[in-house]
Amino acid sequence: MQTRAFASSSPDGGQPGTEWYQNGDYLVIIVSTLIILPLSLLRNLGYLGYTSGFSLLCMVFFLIVVMYKKTQLTCPLNGFDVENATVTAMLNSTLALINESAVDYSEDVCTPKYFVFNSQTVYAVPILTFAFVCHPAILPMYEELKDRSRKKMQGVANVSFLAMFIMYLLAALFGYLTFNVNVEPELLHTYSKVYKNDLILLIVRLAVLTAVTLTVPVVLFPIRTSVNQLLCASKEFSWIRHIIITVVLLACTNLLVIFVPTIKDIFGFIGASAAAMLIFILPSAFYIKLVKKESMKSVQKIGATIFLICGILVMFSTLTLIILDWTSTSNTNGKH
Repeated sequence: MQTRAFASSSPDGGQPGTEWYQNGDYLVIIVSTLIILPLSLLRNLGYLGYTSGFSLLCMVFFLIVVMYKKTQLTCPLNGFDVENATVTAMLNSTLALINESAVDYSEDVCTPKYFVFNSQTVYAVPILTFAFVCHPAILPMYEELKDRSRKKMQGVANVSFLAMFIMYLLAALFGYLTFNVNVEPELLHTYSKVYKNDLILLIVRLAVLTAVTLTVPVVLFPIRTSVNQLLCASKEFSWIRHIIITVVLLACTNLLVIFVPTIKDIFGFIGASAAAMLIFILPSAFYIKLVKKESMKSVQKIGATIFLICGILVMFSTLTLIILDWTSTSNTNGKH
């Protein structure tokens, strides 16, 4: 979906009637065929370590630019499309001098809020849950480690989680502090409304596109392994079966990218359903069921039970609210 977002940043937005290369859907198919598919067909996950490292560098560059833009943009923007911070400051100063109400308005939109509750708040927990789902890739990664051990794998997990947490936190924090109430679900789209022809932001969009593109094969690998184990666990490796499963999975992914309007919907729904199952519900249920040496009155079993109940409540409540938000949004659009 980031691929489509990048492609749609053309002046005409990739709408019907423009050139075919300005249509984000074509770009999704081309990138999937020429880059993602060959990488996804690799037999071992270890070969993707270099591409994963490069994608991480791309996201670090994205974070640096987000932090840098916070020092350039001043609030309020008042809906103007500007090219640099100097013009922004001049517009804001002029508006404040002309109309004192603009100052009161700016105090409202420029004051960061610790907690914001609205119809979009329901997406927060599922998206956070989805962001830290790495369970399917744990076993394939463990198999690729040299001199693997439980302690070494724990160290890899700790470093990975900490690094991702810091990056997500800083990107979200500086993005929100830059635009406050005007921030959009896709942060780069918010910047594109302020900077129309900014070379650095164009490079950032390309970097994010590259990072997402190189991440897809890593995600497809454990999915393909799971499908292969479910359907053909007793059979030997077959390149034909390997290629067919990969192509089908990639085709389904492309359909979601092309037909789902925003990435927020995917992150929200999958985060509230599958991610909640992987993080909250299944680990707790497995611990309660498989660990026989501890009684249900032990601290560990009580904690696992509470975790299981909370996971079920979070999953069903967020799913219900997300579906209600989709329903109300569709009804509103139908009236218009």
